[in-house]
Amino acid sequence: MEQRRLGREGPLVGAIALGAMGFAGWYGPSDDEAGMAAIRRALDSGITHVDTAEAYGQGRSEGLVGRAAAGRPEAVIATKASRGRPEYLREAIDRSLGHLGMERVDLYYLHRVDSEVPIEETMGAMADLVAAGKVGAVGLSEAAPATVRRAHAVHPVAALQTELSLLHRDPEAELIPLCAELGITFVAYSPVARGLLTGRIRSEDDLDPADWRRQVPRMQQGNLEENLARILRLEDLAGRLGTTLPALAVAWVLSRGEHVIPLVGMSRPERVDDNLRALDVRLGPAELAEIDEILPPGAAAGLRYPEALMGGVDR
Repeated sequence: MEQRRLGREGPLVGAIALGAMGFAGWYGPSDDEAGMAAIRRALDSGITHVDTAEAYGQGRSEGLVGRAAAGRPEAVIATKASRGRPEYLREAIDRSLGHLGMERVDLYYLHRVDSEVPIEETMGAMADLVAAGKVGAVGLSEAAPATVRRAHAVHPVAALQTELSLLHRDPEAELIPLCAELGITFVAYSPVARGLLTGRIRSEDDLDPADWRRQVPRMQQGNLEENLARILRLEDLAGRLGTTLPALAVAWVLSRGEHVIPLVGMSRPERVDDNLRALDVRLGPAELAEIDEILPPGAAAGLRYPEALMGGVDR
């Protein structure tokens, strides 16, 4: 598999990464055995970067990832801390390492910028975790360009994890070029727009009653119909290219730059196989122009998070 580097000097990983949020039941009932099988299938296929967080089930996802990746030296594991206070970070990394069953995690993110702690203070504490040998590299998630620059001045930021898909193209304007400038890998979460770009969601009834996505404005009546009208046109393009809608969506993210890695939720082995098809999709100028016409920046209807959660996004 094509490989891309995490940070300027970090490890090489597969060009597609596996996200483990779904293992904690965020999208309805989850199957631990299927999740572990998916991670092992991914590793066997060259998808070597696996991403989790303590917040995903209060360590449940981390524990599953740790068990599945045990004895697999090729696995490059990332997890995340929920807050930015130095004392919290010192405690949180030990909890995460305990859940994972590891002495060191390859990449440790600040899950969201902590508005109560200067980013310089947080980065100093995370740099201390690197010096202590508990963390290989430091990342940020959903950080604004100015915050990224301030953080990077304290300690190198290896990766910035932020939402990017054909339904959320805002990072193309500033964040993706900034990451290229600073040698930061842009890890694009939700490249299939929380399932909207898989073709499996046609109405709210397609979501499990316990699925948190029912709260997402883009998935709700009115906005959903408007988004689906565009997605169906994209699905037609995928068919003409001989591929699937999710493979096309992931291939588009891969085309945003050599420093961009799509982070895809894959909770079952068959999902791994489905997403590997993206590596065979070739998007030329004509295809990219058609995609731009179907889903230009800002075209999606509705917010990408419920209004109450948008405050946690550093803009």
